[in-house]
Amino acid sequence: MVADAKTFGKIAAANALSDIYAMGGKPLYALNLVCFPKEADSDLLTAILEGGAEICKEAGAVLAGGHSIYGDDIKYGLAVTGIAEPERIYRNNTPRIGDALILTKPLGVGIITSADRDGAADEADAAQGVASMVKLNKYATSMLHLYNVSACTDVTGFGLIGHLLEMTAGKVSAEIDCENLPYFENVKYYIDEDYITGGGQRNRDFASSRVDVSKIPSWIAELLFDPQTSGGLLVAVSHGEAGGLLRELQAEYKQAAVIGRVTEKGEKEVMFR
Repeated sequence: MVADAKTFGKIAAANALSDIYAMGGKPLYALNLVCFPKEADSDLLTAILEGGAEICKEAGAVLAGGHSIYGDDIKYGLAVTGIAEPERIYRNNTPRIGDALILTKPLGVGIITSADRDGAADEADAAQGVASMVKLNKYATSMLHLYNVSACTDVTGFGLIGHLLEMTAGKVSAEIDCENLPYFENVKYYIDEDYITGGGQRNRDFASSRVDVSKIPSWIAELLFDPQTSGGLLVAVSHGEAGGLLRELQAEYKQAAVIGRVTEKGEKEVMFR
């Protein structure tokens, strides 16, 4: 995702921890999982592990060791174990009709990093993407417990649409307000310059029978399918409580927004307005 080894470690750790937060849990401990080439500079590995350790410390999780193998490419992640109170476990497929949908982080990080790898991203734009990826979803989860949340998931490799389809699960539909979608500044420019990903196209192909994006701007559609790394939480919350939750979230996640609502099952599982 990025050239700096320590930043890479931070992003990978935040991404791994996110699954625990998406279920309303608290991480307890983590194990490093490493693949590293024999001939590579070991200082790179040190920096990666330092980055991961810093994020685990911020999360309050014990880094309890790990496993490593030699390989042709550098790979790093965490196996994370957490705990949650049974009555506060959030599932990703149980939204209620009428609930508001809140997204906590901006979209487009896959597009920004694609441009950055090609040396085409503005330094400030790339920095915004990194800041979002290293930001833990920990702070959002601590707020959700105070509200009537029916479902939650983190938005990662399947993009917003893919994870929203997990949430609707063929039982309900979702209506998205395209004007309310949070996204990175200048991301439209990078889309217009064709910095889109193969993962985004695979997400589009997967969702094609359940979503019709033909009537929305093409660059918005690219945002919706863009794979996210360490993306935000997508939360279904009681409509009457959405405003209060949003105000709290925006203290930590400035671009958090109410992006739509859950509706009765329609012809398509995701609709737009």
